[in-house]
Amino acid sequence: MIDFYYWTTPNGHKISIFLEEAGLEYRIFPINIGKDKQFSPDYLKISPNNKIPAIVDPSPKDGSGPLSLFESGAILLYLAEKTNLFLAKDLHSRNETLQWLFWQVGGLGPMAGQNGHFSRLPEVIPYAINRYVKETTRLYSVLDKQLANREYIAKQYSIADMACFPWIVPYEMQQQNLDDFPNLKRWFLIMKERPAVQRAYALAQKINPK
Repeated sequence: MIDFYYWTTPNGHKISIFLEEAGLEYRIFPINIGKDKQFSPDYLKISPNNKIPAIVDPSPKDGSGPLSLFESGAILLYLAEKTNLFLAKDLHSRNETLQWLFWQVGGLGPMAGQNGHFSRLPEVIPYAINRYVKETTRLYSVLDKQLANREYIAKQYSIADMACFPWIVPYEMQQQNLDDFPNLKRWFLIMKERPAVQRAYALAQKINPK
């Protein structure tokens, strides 16, 4: 049973998608970041960077006792290795998956996040909005090229898809038009139809209806 510290953000959705895809048993501890619950002393023991998501695995494979993890990319990699799912074994495929996982963590997530932040501010800051919308567009284009002639980012469905999809979901807020990225749009629609993805987003509606 994985303890899953969660709120309904793209990074939170990454982990709920994996847990649903893998069929792992888990229990949710909602961390309402709108009410600053991520700063509670108990949560900071698990996630010292006061961000979600985080997990605690009471029974890791080596039998060493409970293991806590923060950072969504690290959690995805850990769960993939724990379950032997969604991360290829052969060298080339494995590293292709990992490079796109890290691309999301280091590029798509931060840039799209800043895009959304500045676009929602009461004060309009044209330079910041222009900078982050343009960079989001560039990143969408990079992903669109990667998805040409393949169904998933690293050919087979993997943690790279789980990492990237939640950051594309708010594309309208990011001032992007999926019709400009036909390969990405095709992949996006495939991802939306996966039952585990639908269960993960239904969970989000239950936890945080707003």
